[in-house]
Amino acid sequence: MEVTISGITKEFGKFPALNDVSLQIRSGELIALLGPSGSGKTTLLRLIAGLEQPTDGRVLFGDEDASHRSVQERNVGFVFQSYALFRHMTVLENISFGLKVRPARTRPTKAQIRKRALELIDMVHLSGMEDRYPNQLSGGQRQRVALARAVAIEPRVLLLDEPFGALDAKVRKELRRWLRDFHDRTGHTTVFVTHDQEEALELADRVVVMSQGKIEQIGSADDVYDTPNSPFVFSFIGESSSLPVMLHNGAVLFQNEPIGVAEAGEGAGELFFRPQDVVLTTDPQALYGKVTACRRLAGTRIAEIDIANAGNEPYHLEIEVPLDAPMAVGNEARFRPTRWKVFR
Repeated sequence: MEVTISGITKEFGKFPALNDVSLQIRSGELIALLGPSGSGKTTLLRLIAGLEQPTDGRVLFGDEDASHRSVQERNVGFVFQSYALFRHMTVLENISFGLKVRPARTRPTKAQIRKRALELIDMVHLSGMEDRYPNQLSGGQRQRVALARAVAIEPRVLLLDEPFGALDAKVRKELRRWLRDFHDRTGHTTVFVTHDQEEALELADRVVVMSQGKIEQIGSADDVYDTPNSPFVFSFIGESSSLPVMLHNGAVLFQNEPIGVAEAGEGAGELFFRPQDVVLTTDPQALYGKVTACRRLAGTRIAEIDIANAGNEPYHLEIEVPLDAPMAVGNEARFRPTRWKVFR
């Protein structure tokens, strides 16, 4: 099912949670809504679900305007961070629930409901646990039950709100891989909300980066990480450092000195680069500062550098260097970005 968000605005009182947001979600696509708290990602998910109504704009399922239809009329599956399982029901009963409460004319037979639920229990790798209650399951198992329950009703769209937020890091990583495999097998159009960059980049076909009620960028994991289109996206996705610079005669100047980086244009800008995208150098045309700390990170080291700032607090940034690099605390380090972006 294709979902189209067209010019959506959502206000709570006078506060605009979403401001003229448009998004096309392809049928069978796995989309991540990624952003910090207050960016509008959960509000957008709830508008797709029908749990909130737009102040302006439309939500279309295929060619059908679903903007003012109820959750039931939209036929969406919703998975909450808190699982929201029925504690007094077994795994089998929880998964069967949505089918049992359908109107009589569309309700499958008891045998069909049981067959469907058992198939899903097998699909989420919980065979043999159908008679257990939620309090007899681990957090990861409960979340898989919640997902199977959402899928049981054969929803047109599957929506997940921070689905792994309540789980520890190891379980989250395992469930991410499992969810991607589950999605590929079932083919549901799926939208999930997360503030976890790694989760979004690993799982999603496309990532929708949000900030302050607007969409900053939409693209694949490679798009948003390698070619961020705004200072916000560059600083939010992955690790990065930034410095104020001037562009003049094709060169980038920092504190009125060239740093060996070429860039077209004239005037003030902000230079962004990632810790791993630097090279150490002895060239006088380079960035330099004092090493204030150095720590090991797997097969490399992370050096913290302070660059003097004319009587103000120094610019503090981090660079990734080889294990054998001479990075003694207190020494000077010279380096140059190998990949960068200047925003003006």
